[in-house]
Amino acid sequence: MSKKRTAKKTSKPARKASAAPKSPGALFSVATDARKNVKQRVAALAQIPLSVCEKDENLQAMLKILRDQNEPIQVRLAALQSLQAASFSVVSFESCRSDYIAALRDVCDDPNYEMRQRVLGILSREKDGYAQQKLIEGLKYPSKALLPPEKALQLLGYDVHGEAYAVARDIVNNPPNPTAKREALRLLAADASAAPIFEKVLRDKDEYSENRQISAAALQAVDPGKLRQNAREILLDPTEYKEIKAASLNALTQFGDKAVGDDQTLIKQVSKMSSKAAPMVKQSARRFLNKYAK
Repeated sequence: MSKKRTAKKTSKPARKASAAPKSPGALFSVATDARKNVKQRVAALAQIPLSVCEKDENLQAMLKILRDQNEPIQVRLAALQSLQAASFSVVSFESCRSDYIAALRDVCDDPNYEMRQRVLGILSREKDGYAQQKLIEGLKYPSKALLPPEKALQLLGYDVHGEAYAVARDIVNNPPNPTAKREALRLLAADASAAPIFEKVLRDKDEYSENRQISAAALQAVDPGKLRQNAREILLDPTEYKEIKAASLNALTQFGDKAVGDDQTLIKQVSKMSSKAAPMVKQSARRFLNKYAK
């Protein structure tokens, strides 16, 4: 019997994935082609060279993608990221910075939240007056807000002006939420005229502990004498919370003067704390006594 030969199956070599285009022209061609899928365009935008300013048509094509609300948001965000990376090269980007800033201003009220937040963040770090006014307007009139109040306050912290201080004081007095109040206190930390606000928050036992500690730190910066006075009263108050007592002890240990060491009533009270108190207060009390006890 003759044996049938079994034909050997030869597997075809796998096709190599087509290499991503490398030349700037090819990358721009893919990035701006609406017929390409989102993944391809995002990948091309990620590879756009930082020398985007060398050809004005390339820059304008990128800015057009950024501005166009009909483009997929992933593509627009990728264009923003590429432009932002290029902007870090200060000298080579200088010639197109004004066009870039103008485009950012155009999209700072974009319907997409992530786009708004990222663009306003970039403009705020640039200390852009237009963005600051938009943020302040949103804090004054919530119906016009582009970001939540707490985020707007954080961004205003990059370049604080008098109008921002005034809005922050209003938010401390009438906060839309607890986080916004905390950010408003942080924003006011460099405002010397806000000392009475910090003093009030520090002494309010119904306040969040974090807000009281922020106020203690701010009061040290703007009015150290007031902090020492209030810290003393806090330490002599048996009903005060342990976190605030520990913060007060730390403040007096670090920033106190000779008068603190001469205050025998205070020294006696802190001595009691060093043996009978919560662990965090004990540790702070012992550091205090190491510095001031005679």
